[in-house]
Amino acid sequence: MMKVLAFASYPIEAAATRYRLQQFVGPLRDRGISLTIRPFLDSKGFNSLYQRRALARTGVGLLRAGAGRLSDVYRARQADVVLVQREAMLFGPPLIEWLSTNVAGRPMVLDLDDATYVSYTSPTYGKLGRALKWFSKTDDLIRWAKVVTCGNSAIAEYAERKGAQTRIIPTVVDTDVFVPLPRSSDGPIVVGWIGTHSTFPYLREIFPVLQELATKHSFRMKIVGAGVAGLNIPGVEIENLEWKLEREVQDFQSFDIGLYPIDPSLYAEQWAAGKSGFKAIQYMAVGIPFVAAPIGAMATIGEAGVTHFEATNKSEWLQSLERLLSDAQLRNAIGNAGRRHVVEHYSLPDQADKLASALFAAAGRAEGKLSDA
Repeated sequence: MMKVLAFASYPIEAAATRYRLQQFVGPLRDRGISLTIRPFLDSKGFNSLYQRRALARTGVGLLRAGAGRLSDVYRARQADVVLVQREAMLFGPPLIEWLSTNVAGRPMVLDLDDATYVSYTSPTYGKLGRALKWFSKTDDLIRWAKVVTCGNSAIAEYAERKGAQTRIIPTVVDTDVFVPLPRSSDGPIVVGWIGTHSTFPYLREIFPVLQELATKHSFRMKIVGAGVAGLNIPGVEIENLEWKLEREVQDFQSFDIGLYPIDPSLYAEQWAAGKSGFKAIQYMAVGIPFVAAPIGAMATIGEAGVTHFEATNKSEWLQSLERLLSDAQLRNAIGNAGRRHVVEHYSLPDQADKLASALFAAAGRAEGKLSDA
């Protein structure tokens, strides 16, 4: 059994840890790999990370987590491969990765599901966060890694320009867990969005569309994870919920129509281009139609007009949502097509095969060898 130690920035509450690492523990074990995950932040630290009122407590927590991370270098010596999901620590230079590869002598696989090489200003920490983030570390990690697993082709192309050996592994869900539920004809149609404080500005950009839509159609807007209290869109009934891990699948299943807006101008165009389109995979897995901006990997996921609709401006958003709100049969057909597509093209076992292959390759084992006697 090959031993892999994974450094994650966040605990299981973060999608990157849940879907790029945790859900592979069982499948990798079946392929001869023992995966141990070591998050930088615990759940308490993660929950307070982006709360302005908790900045002092968060700072102390980050320093404590940084000190604790040093013990993981010893753990790395006992592993066959170190797998770094984005970065071992949320701030500062790549010290832990350097010690793991140069002192502990472990081969490293770097997993990038976001364009972490793109510098941006944090909406919570501002210029201070930008200075501490040390964006240049990603280029160092790419250079040190034996293999870079990438969430999409844009990230892979960047890493390849830096000389990396890459494997594209999209972020997927277990389609035995994310399953469609029968649609109810009772009550208003639910238009939904699930995200985080950092992606909520994308949704806010289409509030005028939703306001105009409400003058012609009856629907309820369900927003999960925005991190903003007191949301108001004139004429629109809003259900504004905090994100909860135990409710994640049910929230997706509760939508009749999903929203996936991305505006490259809000942060950095390269950052948006590096988005891996994961929300689309989740929408399709539960069999609901959605409207998306064809930015980054989203431009290559599914089949526009069959599994979802695309929208690049206010007129297209309005037209696409009106079509879906007006036609239950169309919603059902697109939702079913999306479900078939994700099962066929984004299965968890297929991605587990790719990840296992990358880990064995980094360890110097034969390509495609998925078990070790």
